[in-house]
Amino acid sequence: MLNEQPNAVLVIGAIAGWKATLDKADKLFTSLDDTALYQEIAPGRNRLIYLWGHLTAMHDRMLAILGISERVHPELDEVFLTSPDKGAELPSAETVRSWWSEVSTKLNGGIDAFSASDWLAKHNVVSDADFAKEPLRNRFSILLSRTNHLSHHLGQAALVRR
Repeated sequence: MLNEQPNAVLVIGAIAGWKATLDKADKLFTSLDDTALYQEIAPGRNRLIYLWGHLTAMHDRMLAILGISERVHPELDEVFLTSPDKGAELPSAETVRSWWSEVSTKLNGGIDAFSASDWLAKHNVVSDADFAKEPLRNRFSILLSRTNHLSHHLGQAALVRR
């Protein structure tokens, strides 16, 4: 990728940041037992299991937004994106663990397959006309915003007393 364009180093750095943040999340969530996963971040706030499912749903959406593939688990939206925590019955921790692994593997495979110029292409939620007016609405911006989103929720998870 470095020989493709001089700016490829920026893409490589962003992907490294994504993967490092995803690795931290993976280590955190997969290391927790069921009791720990059902702890609230703060009294009356989201539980860790909900946060993990929310992140899985957002990453599942990234598959389609980036044009990697169709979503793997669109059913996650109802539980983790449109309903608040405790607003719907949550799947088991083992199920969330499985979905997280499946979505992460597929997403990272797609991310690794993109060239530097692929990252500057429009993402799938913007029209051609809007992209012509706003070329920053590209795949790269999605990677950066989702890395920030993941980091934000990791910061919340760090609030839980273990």
